[in-house]
Amino acid sequence: MDLPALGLPSGTVVVREYDARWPALYASEAARLTTAVAPLTVRLEHSGSTAVPGLAAKPIVDLLAGVEPDAPLAPVVAAIAAAGYLHRGEQGIAGREFFRRGDPRSYHLHLTTIGSQFWRDQRDFRDWLRARRDDRDAYAALKRELAARYPFDREAYIDGKTDFVVAVLSRARAG
Repeated sequence: MDLPALGLPSGTVVVREYDARWPALYASEAARLTTAVAPLTVRLEHSGSTAVPGLAAKPIVDLLAGVEPDAPLAPVVAAIAAAGYLHRGEQGIAGREFFRRGDPRSYHLHLTTIGSQFWRDQRDFRDWLRARRDDRDAYAALKRELAARYPFDREAYIDGKTDFVVAVLSRARAG
C-alpha cells in the first residue's frame, strides 16, 4: 500500500523515509499561499526535515515565512488564517507565530521576521544538513530512535533533538 505523502495525526510521532514528493508539495503550497496573502509580501522557504533531500522526517511540510522587520504582522497573520491555517501563536518560541493546516496535520508554517534569530536558525540548520551527508544521516538515526521511544510524546521527541540541533548550529556559525 502506498502511503500518502503527508499527514500525521495530532499527538503522534512518526518518522518516514524521505519522500521525493515533498519538494513539489512545498512548491504547490507556497504558490497557493503567495496568491492567498497578496498583495502582502511574504518570503516563503521550504524548511524543516522535508526540505533536506534524503532525510527521514515526519510527514509534515514546514514553511518558513518571513516578513520585513518593519512590516506589521497582524495583516499577515489574518491572511494566512484566511488561507486555511490555524493560528497557534508563538507556542513557546518568542518572535515566531506558528500555524498548522490539515487534518491530519500536513503543513506547519512558521512566521517570523527576515533576519531574526529564528529565521537564521531554521535556514542554517537546513543548509548544513543539505551540505553534510554524515550529519544528515546522524540526525535521521536520532529522529528514528526518538520516534520509536516516544511515539505519543511530541515534546519528549523535540527535547531529544535539542542537543544535536544546538551542536550543528554552533558548527555552522563557527564556519
